[in-house]
Amino acid sequence: MALHRFNALAAHTRSPAMAYIVEELTWFSDRDERLLGVITLDRADQDFAAVILGRDEGRRFRCIDFKVSFPTFDEAKAWAKNTIRWHLREDAKEFPQGEPVKGVDLFTPVVPLQKQHPDFVKLASDITFLPARSLINEIAPHFIDVDGNFVEQFQTTGFDARLWELYIFSYLNEEQLFLDRTHDWPDFLVKKYGESVAIEATIVGRHADNPPRFIKPPISALSDEEVQRRREGEMPIRFGSPLYSKLRKRYWDLPHMAGIPLVLAIADFHDDRSMQWSSPALIEYLYGVKHGHHYDADGRLIVEPAKIETHRFGDKVIPSGFFFQQDSENIAAVMFSATGTISKFNRLGRQAGFTPPGVIMIRRGVCHDHDPNASLPKQFSYRVTEASNETWAEGVSMFHNPNAKYPAPEHLFPSIAHYRFVDGRLMGTMPDFHPYASLTLNIKIKDK
Repeated sequence: MALHRFNALAAHTRSPAMAYIVEELTWFSDRDERLLGVITLDRADQDFAAVILGRDEGRRFRCIDFKVSFPTFDEAKAWAKNTIRWHLREDAKEFPQGEPVKGVDLFTPVVPLQKQHPDFVKLASDITFLPARSLINEIAPHFIDVDGNFVEQFQTTGFDARLWELYIFSYLNEEQLFLDRTHDWPDFLVKKYGESVAIEATIVGRHADNPPRFIKPPISALSDEEVQRRREGEMPIRFGSPLYSKLRKRYWDLPHMAGIPLVLAIADFHDDRSMQWSSPALIEYLYGVKHGHHYDADGRLIVEPAKIETHRFGDKVIPSGFFFQQDSENIAAVMFSATGTISKFNRLGRQAGFTPPGVIMIRRGVCHDHDPNASLPKQFSYRVTEASNETWAEGVSMFHNPNAKYPAPEHLFPSIAHYRFVDGRLMGTMPDFHPYASLTLNIKIKDK
């Protein structure tokens, strides 16, 4: 079994502590994936162990049997395969753990069709989104609905916000952070290395006069001039509204938030495909600086920061520089991704082996160019298959507040891009591959 497949089925069961104790060597299952197995190497003793996982009454894969201290890998694997056969001798499909089911069922309708969000309907019924649907069905049993309305909102007007929250949940799990969801808010409290960080999710949502559509507009619906105009005026104001609303919530006054860095995680869902072009506006709004550039006589790239005082759209004017406003010192950073969409779940589901029949998936976009003299991102394109290697972290950026009372520790989030504001300039530490935006094409192949 490939690691992508095992992670799709069981990653949310794995404790972050496991990485300290053992190294996972191989993963496998029975033919019908009723039971999973993993062989590990003890980092201290250098002997082997085998773990068997089966679905509990909440559909979560969890440990049902294990054995340690095998002297060889082959002995551990032989025991695991024989133990799987023994547990399946009566064709068992469920292995109860005697605990209450806390996860969510996202696809059983709780509202009539006419109230369902068009993107939820597409996700729930379109064959091209079978990979995303299958993957979400594996994640959902592990997701605790602390508000009590997650399912209803996921199926209706809150679809974008709840999908973004589900995405953050999966990213934090992949980053091997201990997750505490015992509090109603902020949304996530993560812990590791004796440190804690709180994360509150929000989005740039749609206006009432721009409802979601079943049929998306053409890819090139906006001209370059229109995109630039909206980036400079409209988008900073759109980003500013949910961020300022979260600032006014004063999460830092909660008893369980004392001394804990607070990160606001935001994504742009205000219009179809808007996340492909809107992110520069967020950066300019956060720091109140616009970065221009030119090349000198020797062909070297020269970056020139210019201060922004305000942003204007129509009759509305707001001050620039979110991190320099009153009370913003209580915000450690702002996290952002332009890829926390259905397509992200669809691609990761496809590479995990959830394959829709007769569908080819192509991803294309732009990514960071590590050439220090490059002023534009690079283009990329590839076919999404089980050989792909995308992660949840891919495309996530954290913009650190230079005035934070409690800064967010970078080492808790090692897999993403980090930006810091130093001497009036934005400085970034980037992963090897960091996409800024992408588009995924699902191509149905018709029989002749």
